[in-house]
Amino acid sequence: MINTQRTITGKNQNPATCASGSKRHNSLLTYASLLAIVFAVIIVTPVQAGTKYMAGSPELSAYISGSNEVSPGDTVELKVIIENKGVNEFKFIQSGIVERDDLPNTAKFLTVSIAQGDAPVVIKSDPQMLGDLKGSSIASCVFTTKVQPDAASGMYNLPLTLKYSYLYEAEQYGTDTIQYYYKEKNETFSLPIKIKPELKISVLSAKAEHLNAGTEGYVTLEVKNVGHENGKNAIIKIARNDMSPVLPTSGSMYIGDFSVNQTVSSQFKVSISSNAEEQTYPLDVLVNYENSEGDQVTSDVETIGLQVGKKIDFGIISEPDKISPGQKKVIAVQYTNTGGAPAYNVQARISAVDPFTSNDDTAFLGTIAPGETREAAFEISVDKSATIKEYALDSEVRYRDALDNSLISDPMKVRIVVEKEDSLLGNPFVLVVIAAAVILIGYLVYRQRTNQQ
Repeated sequence: MINTQRTITGKNQNPATCASGSKRHNSLLTYASLLAIVFAVIIVTPVQAGTKYMAGSPELSAYISGSNEVSPGDTVELKVIIENKGVNEFKFIQSGIVERDDLPNTAKFLTVSIAQGDAPVVIKSDPQMLGDLKGSSIASCVFTTKVQPDAASGMYNLPLTLKYSYLYEAEQYGTDTIQYYYKEKNETFSLPIKIKPELKISVLSAKAEHLNAGTEGYVTLEVKNVGHENGKNAIIKIARNDMSPVLPTSGSMYIGDFSVNQTVSSQFKVSISSNAEEQTYPLDVLVNYENSEGDQVTSDVETIGLQVGKKIDFGIISEPDKISPGQKKVIAVQYTNTGGAPAYNVQARISAVDPFTSNDDTAFLGTIAPGETREAAFEISVDKSATIKEYALDSEVRYRDALDNSLISDPMKVRIVVEKEDSLLGNPFVLVVIAAAVILIGYLVYRQRTNQQ
């Protein structure tokens, strides 16, 4: 607002005063012109209009992205798509309306949660917050779901709950104030999932025979179909579990049709690594089969434990034999089965090296049970120039296991001591004395007989 002041002039006014009044008059004309321009701009320029929606709300829907088929025992990532199809109706554009911050069809603070319902699953994910979902927009979230291993096949529904709020009403006060009214809403949708029928195995029993480190043996399994699918052209297989020392030799058996609740018996041959210890080791069991849709599939693996016994091994427990240079002698060596299984057709052998020789270096010992000892006899000769000391000759045992596999033991040492002969007969002086004594005794006997005649 501009204040103006009117000024009165008389005939006695001096020239300086007249000049000052003329200047004030010109200023008033300038201000008046500017004010007229401002009013003209206000009249020509329209007042900015605001937008107001009289009706509208979110319209949400939900569905699983991709396949909704799962299998018993699976852990799956279910991707859920949330779509907002809500529209705003009755849009008004009018001056004096304050522009709204939110639209009625926006789902605000959207939270998504999923439950197991009647489905044999476990939901491992917490509810997820997706923020604001505007109209004609979509959002997604992923839920980790574990299907129970013994889940029956069929269709199931997972309840999906959407919790959000939306702008229900906006009330304007004056030209610069607006009050929002929101409503909260919970909606539940059913997400259908299909649990496919599958053949599932259960190993009822596992009988191990002759399983010892370094040998072969048999495994007899009783396997039952505890699933919900009949298998055609079924093949039971065993497989090595990671780095287990149990190695399948004959690892598959054809059983044909494998119906639900049917039990079959199967036998497999396995070998055990020589470095295995006396303990229980894992073995994997599975079934390949043709399902009801004609597809070749493989069942889930079931891992069983097999007890492995000690390796068949031998030790020498006899004391060292003594022999003199130039002598031939039969030495006795005692072998003990220190392993965990019988050894059959056992043959012990000694390796004679310089200064020893042997014409009889092999001995047959028969069957030796664990902890049992057998004695072998070897004839050896030692050279006259042999050094006086203790020697160690290599010896090994060749044997057969329960499955008639030919095996050889680890090398062992047979200790032999070469020493000087301690007998008096080795002394030349003693030999002369003995000879003289024999001659004297012979002479005396002769004289006594002559005198008697």
